[in-house]
Amino acid sequence: MSSRTLRSVPGRYSVCRLPPAAPIPGDALTRSADFLSVTRTSDELTVICAEDVQVPGAVRDSGWHCLRVAGMSGLDEPGVLSSVVAPLADAGLSVFAVATYDTDYLLVTELQAASKALAAAGHRVVGPADD
Repeated sequence: MSSRTLRSVPGRYSVCRLPPAAPIPGDALTRSADFLSVTRTSDELTVICAEDVQVPGAVRDSGWHCLRVAGMSGLDEPGVLSSVVAPLADAGLSVFAVATYDTDYLLVTELQAASKALAAAGHRVVGPADD
């Protein structure tokens, strides 16, 4: 697997769990400009949003940093996610992965340790404005 560049997304994020029939919090939709993920299943509604967004009634886990796998990956390209998650798991770091049509996002609580583990595996972590 080739090396990847991961771009840090500005801000800190919260992973919020709500009951499955709960409405999507409007504050999350209007105040999470850089990254927002909403997933509803028969068991829960999960909202990943900016840490300062109010999500009433949610079980909340805050302090996450977001990394975007730079470039577009085809849906049929195998191994992209595992190539960036494995070094984090090997380093004993928690990671929460979110996929979109175009790319993958990783949420980590320890940004410096994650950057070091990814670099040791041949990947590169850059800031929002870095090249």
